[in-house]
Amino acid sequence: MIAWTNLAILIFSSMLFLYYYVLSVSPAALEKIIGARAYRKCGAYRVVAMVFETITVICYVVYRFHPVSTPLPGRFPWDWRVSALLASLIGIPTMILMFIGMKDAGSETAFPKREQGLFGGIYRKIRHPQAAGEVFGWLWIALLLDSPFLAVFSLLYFPIFLIMCQADEQDLLIRFGESYADYMRCTGAYIPKGKQS
Repeated sequence: MIAWTNLAILIFSSMLFLYYYVLSVSPAALEKIIGARAYRKCGAYRVVAMVFETITVICYVVYRFHPVSTPLPGRFPWDWRVSALLASLIGIPTMILMFIGMKDAGSETAFPKREQGLFGGIYRKIRHPQAAGEVFGWLWIALLLDSPFLAVFSLLYFPIFLIMCQADEQDLLIRFGESYADYMRCTGAYIPKGKQS
């Protein structure tokens, strides 16, 4: 009972994370409907999205102790230290990428602001460093929890983050117009590219 309830919460919270995050990256579109308070409202949506993301992480941990019965093995066929090594090889560089993106985005990471300009730093070469780093977090958590099911489930976050990034870019095109379109042409979405002048 706990296992299936946890799985249901995991799926539901993942979808709500996506839903509220997409709302949170749409302040310019929302501003056309409700005015300047759109940015504050989108900041609140971002907080709600983070709550559902935290619930999802908790569900991952609970799954380790209460897995559902699936055709997948309960544990990886190798020693846990191999999983920990793989998690480190994936997690360390991707978390560094995410944290550099957070640092360079500043408070806009959590709270969109109307007066915010385009970011500098790592954003001169890559448009979504936070997403490119964070999306792998689910996989390394699954590895640390020694769960093949969670490793497979983690693949769900690749389309989730793709949808979130596309929603973000649509709103940034509304906010910044042709300057953002030029920026998109000069930079990679998830892999560094070129040089931004």
